[in-house]
Amino acid sequence: MVRLTVDLIAKSRNHFKKKRGLTFPEYLKTLTHLHFFSKNIEDIGDLSMCRNLTVLYLYDNQITHICNLGFASNLTHLYMQNNNITHIENLFNLQRLSKLYLGGNRITVVEGLEKLCELKELHLESQRLAPGEKLLFDPMALRSLAESLRVLNINNNNIDDIRDLTVLKELQHFSAADNKLHNMEELEDVFSHWPQLLQMDLGGNPVCKSKKYRDHLITVCKRLEVLDGREINELTRQFLINWKASKEAKKKENNKHLRSEPLISYPLTNNFNVGQGPHPGHIYSHANMQRWKSLQPSLRVKTLKIPMSRLLNRVAVSSPLCSDVDAYDKPA
Repeated sequence: MVRLTVDLIAKSRNHFKKKRGLTFPEYLKTLTHLHFFSKNIEDIGDLSMCRNLTVLYLYDNQITHICNLGFASNLTHLYMQNNNITHIENLFNLQRLSKLYLGGNRITVVEGLEKLCELKELHLESQRLAPGEKLLFDPMALRSLAESLRVLNINNNNIDDIRDLTVLKELQHFSAADNKLHNMEELEDVFSHWPQLLQMDLGGNPVCKSKKYRDHLITVCKRLEVLDGREINELTRQFLINWKASKEAKKKENNKHLRSEPLISYPLTNNFNVGQGPHPGHIYSHANMQRWKSLQPSLRVKTLKIPMSRLLNRVAVSSPLCSDVDAYDKPA
């Protein structure tokens, strides 16, 4: 098993050339960048002598656990993509961490980030998930990133709902391509809480096939500059915003007009004789008259209230005796 230790650093030609007459312990104290990518490393050993480490490159290895990094309080960049990591853990001392790369691992839950109050970029794309699994988000971890996170990459993780991400109100770059997002209304609600959003990629999701998909997102994300790799023309954005505002104003005015119209009531029943008295021009037998009277107390006629203008329009269209609504105002 290959383990990253100070002994492995000492054997590295790349770092040996940088010693420049320093003793090895002195050299380790001055070390700020450590490059050990693609070295088949499976574990991280004791690196506490590298107390000034700021950037650590460990991508394309075989690491299964994030460990032994508690000493690295000055670490700002951590590259651990394409390993075999299953949990985000042991990062609580890395309070200056600004960029975290964990794509291509086996992570199922985004957690363990509660102390990373300065994290600006989080990359979690293409986790190697079991069939039927999707990447999940711990609400506590998300809340801790609400004020700091600017870039989030969750491409290709079987995600079908991002409502939990609403709290990330400072996001500027969001990538969620090749997932299973399908509900346009839910997306619009989330994006309306991200006023700083500049670039977004949702390519490869079912929602991209929705009618006027691009128009909807451009009107919601008022600062968006690039959507799915295509720049947004400012004139187009302004036209869509004005069109949406005009449409909503017209709808509001129509609703207001309908509410102000007088309402009338009429029986709502399938039996047109129910609720009516005997026709004065008909002759009824004594038995029929008695039967009709006996039914009257139990009759409960439902009524439907609708605007007068709507009812008159329907009558005018359906009645063969009236070609104009004004006919109802003429004397008999």
